[in-house]
Amino acid sequence: MKNLSMKQLRYFDAVARSAHFGRAAEECAISQPALSVQIREMEETMGAALFERGPRQVHLTALGAAMVPRVRSILRAVDELGDLSRAAQGRLSGRLRLGVIPTIAPYLLPALVGGLAQSHPGLEVAPREAVTGKLISALTEAQLDAAILALPVSEPALAEAPLFTEDFVLVRPAAEAGRPVPSAEALPKMRLLLLEEGHCFRDQALAFCKVGGVTPRTVMEGSSLATLTQMVGAGIGVTLLPEIALPVETRSAPVSVARLGAPAPSRRVGMVWRRSSPLAAQLAEVAAVIAEVGTALRDRAREA
Repeated sequence: MKNLSMKQLRYFDAVARSAHFGRAAEECAISQPALSVQIREMEETMGAALFERGPRQVHLTALGAAMVPRVRSILRAVDELGDLSRAAQGRLSGRLRLGVIPTIAPYLLPALVGGLAQSHPGLEVAPREAVTGKLISALTEAQLDAAILALPVSEPALAEAPLFTEDFVLVRPAAEAGRPVPSAEALPKMRLLLLEEGHCFRDQALAFCKVGGVTPRTVMEGSSLATLTQMVGAGIGVTLLPEIALPVETRSAPVSVARLGAPAPSRRVGMVWRRSSPLAAQLAEVAAVIAEVGTALRDRAREA
């Protein structure tokens, strides 16, 4: 049988993950016809179809599905060979595929890129924003080198490095600035605006609201913290924001900020990576730099 190329294996993996030739081609930075040719050559080599083509989506055949774990294992092994070479060079350089959850990315990434440019001049940060579940899957499949999210993740295969801890603060319409700050028991009785399903920040906020044993009376959902803040400014309800989001989100909406009484809700932000990664020592150094950047952002938000 003619040998399959690494290029074909990466194209196959991209199509299998996206279930779409167009999106896979975009991800691989080639034209869709060129990708289709490579997949057909791969199918000819295997002697059978790997995908069922539909008008809007493609599906793996039985052979294609059986190949997925084996192909990904090969790709992980090859990527780790490259990481071994990078690790031997000492300080981390080259492309760092870094995942970040949406409730951290817009606020941390701009300062993080600048901080890493100073500490690691040869490092190119390639960020990917996604919810926690998708980032953990991407890490497991070696599609990311590391990810920044809320701890703990409780994945035995992943190492965790705490970066900083931040409180959640109550955001209300500007007209409510002088009112008493509600207790944990009173907050669920208010019209609470939360992120949609899939965001860990939503789960953390709900967990705090249920401290008094009361489920929030009304929950309205938004796709981002920016949406929630604007809805609060329009008088629709109240929400919780993490501290590092305050300088960005509250400057463009007529809202007031109040700190909740002890014990205040909070989250521990950290960076995770595969324990098996040859870059583990270098990633720990990067995490230390990110911890300094994140702590400084949080402290400035507290002083504002």
